[in-house]
Amino acid sequence: MKKILIFVAMLSPVLGIAQKKPVYPKSFDLIVGAYTSGNSKGIAVYRFYTETGRLAYLSQIDNVSNPSYLAVSSNNKFVYAVNENDNGEVSSFSFEPKTGQLTFINKVSTLGGSPCYLSVDKNQKNLFVANYSGGNIAVLPLNEDGSIAPASMTLKDDGHGINKERQEKAHVHTAVLSPDEKYVLYTDLGTDKINITKYKGGKNNQIVPANPAFVSVKPGYGPRHLAFSNDKKYLYLVTEMGSSVIVFDYNNGKPKQKQDISLLADGFKGATGAADIHISPNGKFLYATNRGDANDISVFSINPENGELTFVDRKATGGKGPRNFIIDPTGKYLLVAHQNSDNIYVFQLDEATGKLIRVVSRIEVGNPVCLKFAPAM
Repeated sequence: MKKILIFVAMLSPVLGIAQKKPVYPKSFDLIVGAYTSGNSKGIAVYRFYTETGRLAYLSQIDNVSNPSYLAVSSNNKFVYAVNENDNGEVSSFSFEPKTGQLTFINKVSTLGGSPCYLSVDKNQKNLFVANYSGGNIAVLPLNEDGSIAPASMTLKDDGHGINKERQEKAHVHTAVLSPDEKYVLYTDLGTDKINITKYKGGKNNQIVPANPAFVSVKPGYGPRHLAFSNDKKYLYLVTEMGSSVIVFDYNNGKPKQKQDISLLADGFKGATGAADIHISPNGKFLYATNRGDANDISVFSINPENGELTFVDRKATGGKGPRNFIIDPTGKYLLVAHQNSDNIYVFQLDEATGKLIRVVSRIEVGNPVCLKFAPAM
């Protein structure tokens, strides 16, 4: 009987048998990182309701300096936050999903200034931190209790770009694990490169430059954030200074550029600063935000045959400085953090077209710059 059920499941798409949609929880925890130079004092946690798109305040932990980027462990027990200051530190917290409570564990140096991004591997062995002003990436081992050990190594990028004000030296912006976790990729705004390193996994394992060790983009573009396609065949890069999305074929640590598409409307004149990039849970659409005078989000459809993008829509986000955004796991809502207008907007998404339909809720939060979902349990 078991074999028959599996066979029917495999044939269902062919025979036109309706497939059950995934069942999602009715709520998630939304963890919000912020700059603490203004109206925020730390990290806030809200309950997000998937049936309505509404948010309810749960908790906040204060006295956390500039937690501008967050990562949640795969077991949902720990939250990690950069402390984006000149001396560069990263903090760990235990996390209680039912109440949204965070409890401080420890804090260590990132061996570089202004850490702005971090990621954690699925086995909870290492943190990878991008130091923006330090121009390097740091690897920090993790202990079983969630605490962070001192950095085991750093890799520093060298060089500069054509923009003397923004690219006077290396400025590392991300540290992203590949889907198979065999590689760690880190973008450098200052040198217009995506650097590629090999990672074998395990505590205290080093990362080493891959072959090739990097790919370059157009001078002056300023690489910022990355996203992998759901099928893992394509890599997407949003460029902060170029206000564009670059599409790469991706094969075992080797990106190959194939498309460069602008985020700007025809004839647009004004300040820009592309920020974040994400793909919808169904893998059909890509979204990217742009700050400055644009303050909008662009929507692209993804060609499943070659990964290339086609422009769908561009919509004002309703606030100033749409830095980070996130799509909820159900694919029904997109949340935008507005750094410069102290709020988070929740948009309803049209799952068929990818377009942002309307704002369904809004909350006031001081200087929000990072949004992460975690199962509420």
